[in-house]
Amino acid sequence: MRVRVKVCGLTRREDVLAAVAAGVDAIGLNFYPPSPRSIAPEMAEELLRDLPPFIDVVAVCVDPDAALLSRLRTIRRLRCLQWHGTPPLPREVEWPLIPAFRVRDAESLSAIRAYLDRCGGLMPEAILVDAHVAGLHGGTGQVAPWGLLAEIDFGVPLILAGGLTPANVAEATRVVRPYSVDTASGVEVSPGVKDAEAMRQFVAVAR
Repeated sequence: MRVRVKVCGLTRREDVLAAVAAGVDAIGLNFYPPSPRSIAPEMAEELLRDLPPFIDVVAVCVDPDAALLSRLRTIRRLRCLQWHGTPPLPREVEWPLIPAFRVRDAESLSAIRAYLDRCGGLMPEAILVDAHVAGLHGGTGQVAPWGLLAEIDFGVPLILAGGLTPANVAEATRVVRPYSVDTASGVEVSPGVKDAEAMRQFVAVAR
């Protein structure tokens, strides 16, 4: 099965179109204001205006409040919610859910398994695993501990994030065997501004 590719933290319409041209399966729009890649919900419709069908759009949030979730529901192309911070259980939100976890050691993996056990029969769409950097929620450029994740099976699809670039994504997919890989800073010229050629290379190498 081919690895899926998501590019996250898009802030410009031309970068959305370049990501599509590169062959991504999904894009992520960041709605966490402290992030340099954050956009206002009002910008999302313009960014997605010419998005073709069969490209998933993921809303990336950190412990979003009810007001933000209500606003995101009005954005037609958003498909699911990538939740950083303290993830809810899938039954507690009406969105298809991708909880994100920062991993640094075996204890981090135990916390993921404990969360999935609490989910019971209603599991999230996938889980996203990122590098652990104190005080930050992704987009750090730091690599997750691939060795800890090698061949691991959580019972749901695994999305690997954390410092992935065209130079290392092939090794990451070989070691971890994830369902999908996710990059933000690894294909940028500056935070939120993507490099079209880097995205093309990333997709080609990942697959």
